[in-house]
Amino acid sequence: MFDLSDLYQELILDHNRSPRNRRRIEHAGCRAEGYNPLCGDRITVYLSIGGDVIEEAAFEGTGCAISTAAASMMTEAVKGMSVAEATALFERFRAMVTADEDRVEADGASMGKLGAFAGVRRFPARVKCATLAWHTLRAAIAGDHASVTTE
Repeated sequence: MFDLSDLYQELILDHNRSPRNRRRIEHAGCRAEGYNPLCGDRITVYLSIGGDVIEEAAFEGTGCAISTAAASMMTEAVKGMSVAEATALFERFRAMVTADEDRVEADGASMGKLGAFAGVRRFPARVKCATLAWHTLRAAIAGDHASVTTE
């Protein structure tokens, strides 16, 4: 029997093996770096924003499977969104991976493919892996050039 958690696990593994948007945007208007000292993940997020819309999103870096998959899926999700929409999605994602179990299930179902990370909540040490790219995205949008850490 096929379980939804199997699909989610495969989705994360696929984005780890073949990350989308893993590249540098040469003329990115927004850029930020992030570091997770817990497992050594390092990421740079690049954004090209036209008006108030994220036209391109990409990342470079090294990290664990969860960190890499989160960055890959995040860059796919925010392309075409307004800065406000991307910021709101960051808040929803963070709430999903840090909420209590009942809320996680509800939020995971409403997050589309990003719902694959709802189970991360059960592994507190992995929450920082899943959210590193998102915190770095927020710093890039804000123009914060200091390195983001998950300490």
